[in-house]
Amino acid sequence: MMKIINMLLAVLLMVVTSVARADDVKLKPFVLASKGAGTVAEKSAQVKSALTTAGFTVVGEYAPYGGADIIVVTNDELKKNAAASEFGGYGAIQRVSITEVGKEVQVGYTNPVYMANVYRMQSDLGNVASTLATALGKVEEFGAEGMTAKQARKYHYTFGMEYFNEPSVLAEYGSYEEAVQAVDAKLSSNKNGVSKVYRVDVPGKQETVFGVAMKGEGDKKYMDDQFIMKAIDFRDVKSTAHLPYEVLVSGSKVYALYARFRIAIDFPDLSMMGSNSFMSIMKAPEAIRLALQDTVKK
Repeated sequence: MMKIINMLLAVLLMVVTSVARADDVKLKPFVLASKGAGTVAEKSAQVKSALTTAGFTVVGEYAPYGGADIIVVTNDELKKNAAASEFGGYGAIQRVSITEVGKEVQVGYTNPVYMANVYRMQSDLGNVASTLATALGKVEEFGAEGMTAKQARKYHYTFGMEYFNEPSVLAEYGSYEEAVQAVDAKLSSNKNGVSKVYRVDVPGKQETVFGVAMKGEGDKKYMDDQFIMKAIDFRDVKSTAHLPYEVLVSGSKVYALYARFRIAIDFPDLSMMGSNSFMSIMKAPEAIRLALQDTVKK
């Protein structure tokens, strides 16, 4: 009997230790799939073929500046998880970047497990992460020192800054159908330098996510994708898959994650002050909010 009890205690200890280790895993925003010789065009074609073969659907593509391309994909598992999660539309897609850095081309993508946790989704999308790693490769996770799933689910950059559940309400329409139709039309017309990259409807739910490109100059440079990325994406391995931003129609309302949260989740280790810091893009969060609001307002 004592032998059986000891065996059971040993198994229990192994389970507890395994759970503890899982809870301690540090998640990072991005995954470097590969780096090497080639061109952005060649790599983009290869990436799209690999993603399609792996069961993903390409819903949009965006070249925010020279030497960079971003491919946005979804699949049934991503959409199913979005449908089961409050404001899950933000996690209905994954972004894959192809970036020219010196004489090499880097392929990277958003880390599904990290994104599932910062967006407080039902599933941690571990299967999606495995599928992407098989299709594209996985050299390392990068973009931050990392945080646990528990930390990611209640993340905000610092005191007084927004959480996931504190988005900007950009507009309100009479119904979900009216809101989706209006937002689609407005983004498609490229008003205020804000244009549509993709649209994904969450099945069985009144929720649609749009990806938006933002371009501005002069007084409007602070909402410009290239201006912002030039300031904060300065490390050797590029976080190009930070783009594009999202606009979410949920019910009759139109939302966007406030940029102090949306930027911070992809650059959580960015310093507050100094060169290549949040201070260098201090005007960007409000400039982005106003640009999106002016574009989709009723």
